[in-house]
Amino acid sequence: MTAALPPAPQFGAPVPQAPAPEVLRFLATRRSASAVTLAEPAPDAGELDTLLRLAARVPDHGKLAPWRFVILEGPAKAAFAARLEALALSRGDQTAAAKLGKLKIPPLCVAVIASPREASIPAWEQELSAGAVCTTLLYAAQALGYGANWITDWYAYDAQANAVLGLSAGERVAGFVLMGTPREPPMERERPDVATLVSRWRDAG
Repeated sequence: MTAALPPAPQFGAPVPQAPAPEVLRFLATRRSASAVTLAEPAPDAGELDTLLRLAARVPDHGKLAPWRFVILEGPAKAAFAARLEALALSRGDQTAAAKLGKLKIPPLCVAVIASPREASIPAWEQELSAGAVCTTLLYAAQALGYGANWITDWYAYDAQANAVLGLSAGERVAGFVLMGTPREPPMERERPDVATLVSRWRDAG
């Protein structure tokens, strides 16, 4: 699958754009897989490199790359989850410990870290770019044939959990993107009525 992708364009080279109806078909039925259904196999090292390259092509005002990736897999992911479980249990929070199932079960997790730079670009725009990275990574994994799920949960916002992950001051978890092969197809969920969410601005003078 990854071999069908074009090479990364060279800086300054024209990048031809063309209609992509297959992308529209994909978006029309795209559905996140339940994290607890994700099993082996997950994207291999070469596929993961491709996914990260694609995710890094998101809109990025100022070309700051205000985000980074932390890969969690194998024994390292298990150790990370164990550290978080110990943290939750040290607080007597069984509910928080139980919520770690979504992180423990899938074979691969990419933590997308919003890492705003000192620049004239507002931090909010930089964080939105990190959210776009999560979305693109999620979609790319699914387009590659895997199941994927974007989560946050308490350990995305907890200062001590962030320290375990290795975040620096000013950094935030934009999302944990979980990947694997779903053991069952996801069911369609309720979708919003887009018509109720749309308005058109008019100049009232």
